Amino acid sequence: MLLVIVLAMSAVLLRAQESPAVHSRRGIEPGSIENGTYLNPAFGFQYKVPFGWVDRTEQMRDPAADSSKSILLLATFERPPEAKDDSVNSAVVITAESTSAYPGLKTAADYFVPLSDIATSKGFSVTNEPYYFSVGSRRVVRGDFSKKVDAVTMYQSSIVVLEKGYFVSFTFLGGGEDEVNESIENLSFLWAGAKRMTKAK
Repeated sequence: MLLVIVLAMSAVLLRAQESPAVHSRRGIEPGSIENGTYLNPAFGFQYKVPFGWVDRTEQMRDPAADSSKSILLLATFERPPEAKDDSVNSAVVITAESTSAYPGLKTAADYFVPLSDIATSKGFSVTNEPYYFSVGSRRVVRGDFSKKVDAVTMYQSSIVVLEKGYFVSFTFLGGGEDEVNESIENLSFLWAGAKRMTKAK
C-alpha cells in the first residue's frame, strides 16, 4: 500500500525548456549512486541517501515506458517496501517527465493541481497549499500532505522544479514533519555557472 501511495504521489511532474544535454539515445540520463549519494548532472542535483536505506529504483522502473519521456530517477526506502511494520516506511522518490505530456501546465505551481487530486484520492489531506521554498539559493515550489493510518500519521512533502523541458518531482515521505524536513536537507542543487552545490534551508 505504501509503495502504491509513493508511486502515485510522484507519478506526475513539471516543466522547463528542452535541452539535448538531458537526452541520450536510451532516453533521459538516469543518474547514479556514488559513495552513498545519488548524482544527476543532467538535471543538476544530488541527493545524499541516508545510511542503511535500500535502493529500489531499478525494480520499480517500468521497462515498457519510453525513457525519453518519463523515468523514475530514484526510489529509496528506510527499509525494504515489502517488509511489514506498524511504523511509516520513510521514502524518497524522484521522477522526471517531459512537459509535452502536460501541455496545460505552465508553472511548477500548476503541477500541484493534479498532484493534489492524486493525494486526496489516496486519502491524504493538504496541510499546506503550494508555496515557494528555498533549497539553498534555488527557489522551488513545495506542497505538504498528511494521512492518518490507524495509530500513525504519514507526512509527505513534494517539491517540483522546471528543468530542461521536464517536470522533476521530489517526493519525501516520513512519520513526522521533522523527519520529512531532515530528508529534504539531503537535497542539493548544482548551479553549473557557479560550480557549487546549494543545500536546503
